[in-house]
Amino acid sequence: MVLMDKKQIGQWGENRAAEFLQEKGYEIIARNQRTPYGELDLVVRSADEIIFVEVKTRTSRRYGYPEEAVTPRKREHLLNAIACFLQEHPEWEQPWRVDVIAIEGNPDESCPRITWFENAIRA
Repeated sequence: MVLMDKKQIGQWGENRAAEFLQEKGYEIIARNQRTPYGELDLVVRSADEIIFVEVKTRTSRRYGYPEEAVTPRKREHLLNAIACFLQEHPEWEQPWRVDVIAIEGNPDESCPRITWFENAIRA
């Protein structure tokens, strides 16, 4: 078993989420975008909209499901970060939504459990 710290586990989960979305035909246009309100994990594009993806990774359910970590405070930070990103990138002015991808597993597993919550956070 590979021992990884929390940041490495999060990065591993984000990589799995990015691969998952690319396999489904989405284009990754930004990763780990920092704003004064926090970080946007993934920004992807489909044919007609921009999707801001919050990725939550857990190696076990000891502390609950990964998606439970998207608290009301986290939602508020995400929406503020998105507003900041869109203001800085007027070229991406088109319909958008916020999804959450929950990753359960660890790098030792060849097939982590991926749950995709589309349109999970409403502005």
